[in-house]
This record gives sequence, C-alpha cells and structure tokens, in this order.
Amino acid sequence: MTKAQRGIQSIEVGGALLAALVEAGTPLPLRELAQRAGMGSAKAHPYLVSYGKLGLIEQDPLTGHYGLGPFALQLGLVSLQLLSPLRVAIPAITALADAIGHTVALAVLGSHGPTIVHIHESARPIHVNMRPGTVMSMLNTATGRVFAAWLPPAIAQHHIVRELTDPVVIAQAAARRPRAEIAALLADVKRRGLARAVGEPIPGINALSAPVFDHAGAIVLAATAIGPEGSFDPAWDGALAREVRRCAGEISRRLGYR
Repeated sequence: MTKAQRGIQSIEVGGALLAALVEAGTPLPLRELAQRAGMGSAKAHPYLVSYGKLGLIEQDPLTGHYGLGPFALQLGLVSLQLLSPLRVAIPAITALADAIGHTVALAVLGSHGPTIVHIHESARPIHVNMRPGTVMSMLNTATGRVFAAWLPPAIAQHHIVRELTDPVVIAQAAARRPRAEIAALLADVKRRGLARAVGEPIPGINALSAPVFDHAGAIVLAATAIGPEGSFDPAWDGALAREVRRCAGEISRRLGYR
C-alpha cells in the first residue's frame, strides 16, 4: 500500500481562492471571492495579502477587486509553452481505448489534411488500413469532419476544395456532395460536438470523433474511436459517444481550454 503524502494544509486552503478566481475568469470583490472559496472574508484576507506579495494576486486600486497577478500569468504562460497536446492526449486515449474496448486514434491537421499521429489498438482486431501518417478524408471520415467543422472556415475550405478536386476523389461518385449538403453536415457536427461515420468510408466499420481544443479555443487534435459495426454503437447519445466526448473534453481542459 502506498502511504499518503503529507502536505501543507494552509496552502491547500488558500489555493481555493486562486481556484475561485480562475473559475470566475474576472476580478472579484473580497466578500464574493471568499464566499466562492468557501471561507469568510476575515479568513481570506491574510491569504490575499501573502499572495499579493508573491504576485499571484493583485488588487485593483479603484474598485478594490482582486484578480490574478503578474506572476500567476507568467506561470500560466510557461505552463502552456511546455505543454504538448500529444503528451497530454496519449495517456487519456489509452485509458479510453482500454475502457471501451475499441481502437482509438489521434489526428492533427497536416499539410495534406487530417493526419493520424498515434493509434492505440484494442484487443479486437479491425481490418482498416490506418497507421501513423495516414491522411483522412475531410468529408468522408469522422476525423476529417471534426476538423472541417471546427477549423477556421478559410483553412477548412482550402482542404475541402483540394480534396474535391483530387482525381481519385472525383472518380468516386459517393464522395461528391453538394455544397448545401456539406454545410448542413458540418453544422450538425458542431451542434452535437461530435462527428460520426457509419459504415463509411469502409463498410462494416463505424467511428466517432471529438475535437480537442487548446487554451485559445483552437482545434489541435481529433480523438477518434473506431470499431466493427457489430460491437460499435454509433448512436449520438450512446455510451461510446459520451465517453469519446468526455475524453476529448478532459484533454482540452488539461490544455487550458475553458
């Protein structure tokens, strides 16, 4: 059995004030800040004085409200610079794959479109020609639809147009979609917070994909679960969909997205 590590209680108590400011996202008066942190004003004030000396908190001289100080901002910036989305995401999708019993992949936007960069395969084999470096269709895969829905419109359109003018894609009648149909498809993906592909582009294989955002709200990854139709439920509100959304949301939170 592992022994619980001993900490400093006063630091943990005072940390509730910092957490309350982060959650609020705006400076707060002493009384409200203390209330959100679950303590009285008299108890909170000495902590705020000490945090002010460290630069973690600063008080507006006009309103008297307390906000995060310059040192807190420096800590946040350094943390973001050191944070690698893949380093955060790989353990999370590994746990997801083990929990749901299906393969889970991570994709980034590469120069040629959404590109698989990591795969955690499940014990259930699926016959899909997908490996790190595989470029996914923007419109005909769940992974691609996630990027098409959340990328800045000009960037998404660039990749969509290139795909639709590709001779290989043009030869596939099923891949051609009217503009109105594409717009409706991507609007539905954004509304649901999730993309899915049922039996496409590979018959018998389903997929659910969710976006991962960074601290600035930009999409940086797509987390995609893949499995055979016999055991993979693609329902929008099914257990698998909820787990994929939850996992992507947790990675986004770790990356500073609010």
